Amino acid sequence: MSERVGSVGGMSQMAVVEGVLERITYSNDETGYTVARVDTGRGGGELLTVVGSLLGAQPGESLRMEGRWGSHPQYGRQFTVENYTTLLPATIQGIRRYLGSGLIKGIGPRMADRITEHFGTDTLDVIEHEPQRLVEVPGLGPKRTRMIGAAWEEQKAIKEVMVFLQGVGVSTSIAVRIYKQYGDASVSVVRNQPYRLAADVWGIGFLTADRIAQAVGIPHDSPDRAKAGLRHALSQSADQGHCFLPEERLIADAVKLLQVDTGLVIDCLAELAADEEEGGIVRERVPGPDGEPVTGVFLLPFHRAEVSLAAAVGRLMRADEDRMAAFRDVAWDKALAWLADRTGAELAPEQEAAVRLALTRKVAVLTGGPGCGKSFTVRSVVELARAKRAKVVLAAPTGRAAKRLAELTGAEASTVHRLLELKPGGDAAYDRDRPLDADLVVVDEASMLDLLLANKLVKAVAPGAHLLLVGDVDQLPSVGAGQVLGDLLAPGSPVPSVRLTRIFRQAQKSGVVTNAHRINKGEYPVTSGLPDFFHFVAEDTEEAGRLTVDVAARRVPARFGLDPRRDVQVLAPMHRGPAGAGTLNGLLQQAVTPARPGLPEKRFGGRVFRVGDKVTQIRNNYEKGANGVFNGTVGVVTALDADEQRLTVLTDEDEEVPYDFDELDELAHAYAVTIHRSQGSEYPAVVIPVTTSAWTMLQRNLLYTAVTRARKLVVLVGSRKALGQAVRTVSAGRRFTALDHRLTGGRPVGNIT
Repeated sequence: MSERVGSVGGMSQMAVVEGVLERITYSNDETGYTVARVDTGRGGGELLTVVGSLLGAQPGESLRMEGRWGSHPQYGRQFTVENYTTLLPATIQGIRRYLGSGLIKGIGPRMADRITEHFGTDTLDVIEHEPQRLVEVPGLGPKRTRMIGAAWEEQKAIKEVMVFLQGVGVSTSIAVRIYKQYGDASVSVVRNQPYRLAADVWGIGFLTADRIAQAVGIPHDSPDRAKAGLRHALSQSADQGHCFLPEERLIADAVKLLQVDTGLVIDCLAELAADEEEGGIVRERVPGPDGEPVTGVFLLPFHRAEVSLAAAVGRLMRADEDRMAAFRDVAWDKALAWLADRTGAELAPEQEAAVRLALTRKVAVLTGGPGCGKSFTVRSVVELARAKRAKVVLAAPTGRAAKRLAELTGAEASTVHRLLELKPGGDAAYDRDRPLDADLVVVDEASMLDLLLANKLVKAVAPGAHLLLVGDVDQLPSVGAGQVLGDLLAPGSPVPSVRLTRIFRQAQKSGVVTNAHRINKGEYPVTSGLPDFFHFVAEDTEEAGRLTVDVAARRVPARFGLDPRRDVQVLAPMHRGPAGAGTLNGLLQQAVTPARPGLPEKRFGGRVFRVGDKVTQIRNNYEKGANGVFNGTVGVVTALDADEQRLTVLTDEDEEVPYDFDELDELAHAYAVTIHRSQGSEYPAVVIPVTTSAWTMLQRNLLYTAVTRARKLVVLVGSRKALGQAVRTVSAGRRFTALDHRLTGGRPVGNIT
């Protein structure tokens, strides 16, 4: 191996270094920035630190790197890489390291030893040209041999694509995704249709596609760029919960994003809206948040879902058939007496009203805060329905909520996704043409239902069946677009509902319940003298972050006998910052699942995954597991196989799901999660950092949602000022949706000019 200084490409002070990549100490998959240690073969075992963009480079590879020498005040002499090429290793030791690095699926360190022992310096030549000969190696059968040959070919193809993508600034993980999506057409798509990437490849948004487009020479004022920017602005607004944007706001957002003339944006919007199917955009006059008409611009799927959901609710309510007709003329006194005998408790008047409503009306909503008896009311509805031999189906948006519903009712419950059997692409096995075989469908935690999922669900309810949606409308609205529960309960809605308001005596003894209601009314919580609600004051944000970790990992488990991984959940207002979920996850992992000799781990980007880690899925993936794995699913890493390059997660739905190492960008650690991501879940204890660094996020419904996630214990950590801000601040405005308008039979308001 060597290093030399000279003139490369006409630039002075450039140098060339060759060496074996020993280990990667840090890498950022989004930027490609890497810090690595390289053996240049100079003897003494001394390794060189190299920094820069080492896209796709793997430990064990021999690299030829071009760059510049420099010195870091803390880390000393280092080499900054500007570009590199891979050299296949020539020595047996180099080949062994290269194959054992995890580069080729099916070959780990032990198998690399066996293969190089058998073939020596001819190893790579055999894999390249005669992979069938690998069966000569003890322990390698035909199936594994074929897998290694296929993985080698894919790596070669990816490397070729990488060379091109590296030139346009694409990171490793995104380059691999592009290759998986387009295969051999990758270079052609990136060069000629870069804005397709934003629509087709998960993890590539408009900004990344735009950067690539500029690198391949797409003009700044290209109509394709303007149209992609408009779709991006609408997609961003959907991520913020909106189903549409007023046209003027959309145009202003797009002009700001694109830095182009307003006229170009207006013309391109008109072109997109002219052909809904092709352009994917719909313009319609609808009421704005203040009731005044606005021209709303929808992405096509959200417009269709709103129209469809409103129509489906109307059809259910108007259906002539009634699959629970037995309750039309039931003797309610006798039925309720039988129920009280069975459950051991009588219903309060508003609970009784809710039970009657659910069993006699085809669509009903039950809402109310903690301690007000929603759960007992649901159990009562199910008991009475079963007594009349009705087919009852129970569901909730998350695995944890479904488990809780099953425990409450003694009946099987599933997630909405599994109930509908969502398939790759998001289509459901059950829909209007093939409805669910159920007389009564009960959905808990309905505040979590976003527009798209609610539409799929309601369409699948059979004509004549009853639908009961249960949830707390004062919690945060769904992570996805819409505010379905809020719109169903809006003034003038035709959907009948009951709101439970009475806090039962047993619940009044709970500091968690009492303070949840205080917060919801805008009152400061009681934080002293309670056995289940505490506030550790820390004015400084970094101090609050450190204290949060200490409380969650050490103090709460020690005092209350709880498992820090299973029973304690940190809920942060935001992801970023010293007390954000991202930073806290790293610190909590160190505290709860630290590195230990012999404990398998896999470094991916800036994160390390270990057996025992608490993780969460961060995107819907319909291809994984028996019926897909969905955004928000939580689990624990139970196995990590370096040879197979696979990690296994046991989800909270008790399903073992394998993840290839190149899929780990779908997982995030879940020792700490944002409050938004905690919706629908319930934990024995929650620890909530409340700091001034999250000022813009501190709102009443956010804090209320966090507190109501706790079953037994809440610990707030942070400043009194931040806590006061959260209690006082009512969420700013409603989301842009037109569902409430459509539910009341609304037609387009006026003409589009």
